[in-house]
Amino acid sequence: MIMLTGQSLTLEQMKGILYRKEKVFASEKSMELVKKSREAVEKIVSEHKVVYGINTGFGKFSDVLINKEDVRDLQLNLIRSHACGVGDPFPEVVSKAMVLLRANALLKGYSGVRPVVIERLIELVNKEITPIIPQQGSLGASGDLAPLSHLALVLIGEGEVFYKGNRMDSIHALQIEGINPITLEAKEGLALINGTQAMTAMGVVGYLEAEQLAFESELIAAMTMEGLNGIIDAFAEEVHVARGYQQQIDTAARIRHYLCDSLLTTLQGEYCVQDAYSIRCIPQVHGASWQVLDYVKEKLEIEMNAATDNPLIFDDGEKVISGGNFHGQPIAFAMDFMKVAVAELANISERRIERLVNPQLNDLPPFLSPEPGLQSGAMIMQYAAASLVSENKTLAHPASVDSIPSSTNQEDHVSMGTIAARHAYQIIQNARRVLAIELICAMQAVEIRGIEKMAGQTRALYEKGRELVPSIKKDRIFSKDIEKAAIGLKEMDLKKLIKHFVK
Repeated sequence: MIMLTGQSLTLEQMKGILYRKEKVFASEKSMELVKKSREAVEKIVSEHKVVYGINTGFGKFSDVLINKEDVRDLQLNLIRSHACGVGDPFPEVVSKAMVLLRANALLKGYSGVRPVVIERLIELVNKEITPIIPQQGSLGASGDLAPLSHLALVLIGEGEVFYKGNRMDSIHALQIEGINPITLEAKEGLALINGTQAMTAMGVVGYLEAEQLAFESELIAAMTMEGLNGIIDAFAEEVHVARGYQQQIDTAARIRHYLCDSLLTTLQGEYCVQDAYSIRCIPQVHGASWQVLDYVKEKLEIEMNAATDNPLIFDDGEKVISGGNFHGQPIAFAMDFMKVAVAELANISERRIERLVNPQLNDLPPFLSPEPGLQSGAMIMQYAAASLVSENKTLAHPASVDSIPSSTNQEDHVSMGTIAARHAYQIIQNARRVLAIELICAMQAVEIRGIEKMAGQTRALYEKGRELVPSIKKDRIFSKDIEKAAIGLKEMDLKKLIKHFVK
């Protein structure tokens, strides 16, 4: 089991919880902080102190004082009125991450909720009750208000969930698991929805997929080098040490490792002096994308353990400060940056696909066709890849440069971070399909060259790939092959596939 403290959650732990279904529990020390924070809220209510979000309205209504007997209705009305999400639901894994991250943030002890609120969130995670949360409707400041409101609905027995493969009313799933809905007390509704957990959850899932895809892209590129008799000299360690970027050095080292025993790569001057950039500059381009992914990882792990609601309670209630930690700008920038990095992995992959299928650029059969002219082979696969990378260029436009004022200009600058995170995820799905096409073409090319001459590591990928996609003996519906290869890449375990796999 993984202990949640509000301080120490990592992406590696998130992977275990989201994909290996590891259970979580709250640390006792953190729960003590939660209790003290709650006592401060109850004291404020009993003493009739005017504090935003506890006994006032919200946003432009922050100057409206709420009577003590109405604070429960205030929280309930907040959740219902703010549940304005639209569009398709987030993937279940993203919604689960959202619930987990909200629990972790509340455990920091700055939010003033009762321990039972966190206990219920943890129960949802452990019992795989996943709120149905529409993807669209968040501005990414004042928190992810709309998405998190749909999450909060489940705690009060409203809204819908995914449970054991079925979509149902949340109250039904709660009853099956013997979980009682809660009645939200002062500040609890606001504490649940005033945060960046939608964009961060989407970002976490996107990052985990992007990281895997980045590693796979290098192995696929190594196979493409074999298919094109690529020159290995450009990957020599001293070349990359001379520039100094660690990620570039690491990428080159992995490529050398993958191809160390290949009989299909060549030396400079053996056939030609140097390869095109899409081959020769793999460490420089992929390495630069790794630099971005390292930046994104750092920001996500900070935000995963951040207090992002408002107001925050300090010094046992002596200080209650209204601030702006709900503003998603850091994650918005990180997601926009990740979009560009992953789009570039697809861009350079598409150029390698072109080199594999274009007879003017290689000595392979045109379009890798078994019967050029009669059969088109991989011709239109390159079209599909070109379409996907073009779509990515549109999606890569930064969402974070946009802002639309809301709440009568009280909330006059917003991050659009959730849009950035959603678009990043779309780019990752497109990029995976581009790399799936490169894999299909590279496998065909190395077959022509002679798979017995392949390196052991790339041969392992070839054999795994052939379990998904058969050799092209004649034209067929390649759309199905692309999807099978893409799914295979998403589910692939490189640690099992590659000997001595090193991150």
